[in-house]
Amino acid sequence: MARAENKETAGPMAQVVAKLARKLRVRKGWSQDRLGDELGFSGAAVSAMETLAQPASDQMLVELERVLGDGMGIFEDARVAVRMEKYPEQFKDFAPVEERAVVLQMYDTLVINGLFQTEEYARALIGGGYPPLPEQRVEELVQARMERQALFDRQPIISIELILEEAVLRRGVGSPEVMRNQLQHLAASARRRNVIIDVLPLNCGFHGEYAGDRGGMTLVETPDHDHLAFFEVQGEGLLIKDPAKVSTFAQRYAKIRAQALGPRAALDLIEELAGE
Repeated sequence: MARAENKETAGPMAQVVAKLARKLRVRKGWSQDRLGDELGFSGAAVSAMETLAQPASDQMLVELERVLGDGMGIFEDARVAVRMEKYPEQFKDFAPVEERAVVLQMYDTLVINGLFQTEEYARALIGGGYPPLPEQRVEELVQARMERQALFDRQPIISIELILEEAVLRRGVGSPEVMRNQLQHLAASARRRNVIIDVLPLNCGFHGEYAGDRGGMTLVETPDHDHLAFFEVQGEGLLIKDPAKVSTFAQRYAKIRAQALGPRAALDLIEELAGE
């Protein structure tokens, strides 16, 4: 059964989906278990969706459209809005920008970027954060983070570049097995044709300036070729559109890239740390 806080915090589109799915199910004379069988989900998952204990996942919406949509496209149209409602407040302004981007350039200093996280790594991070979150909210955030990764295979193709501090690769999260699987996933991601992964070594400051001293950033090129910057710090998000400021960040990013290992050497390091 949905907890009171889930019903109160569920987004408007999640509520519409839940009510519509229930009405269409009842019209067919189906139980929750029967609808679950048709969708490829459990009856408990259908109950969680209808009672707003757990908003419909992206995959469930795809199946709801197939089973109950009757060609109207209602559940298909709801997919983006439901996904946006799951994100934390500090990310909601940036989420639609990321989804439409043609180029993403990211520099991360603390943990592996969410787009590249495995489910287990994401769950360990989100579930171990502060303040503690209800387990259902943890699962919702993990699910939303995993759904973002559809971006890798989106058409038109997006170009993605990620620079990680070497410390990120060595920082244990979850367990040794979680980290090993995460590093293997990162290595596999680096082999994608539209992805570049680089590493800023721990000792880069010994060989000149350390350009990454001001923390992480995300740079975006939009379909209209506007350039934006996004920062997420201590649970606060900041989207910057001012061209002069974004230009400075882009120059700083270029300096960080110049001090990094290079994609081939970075992949060798990731594979070495993964035990490959």
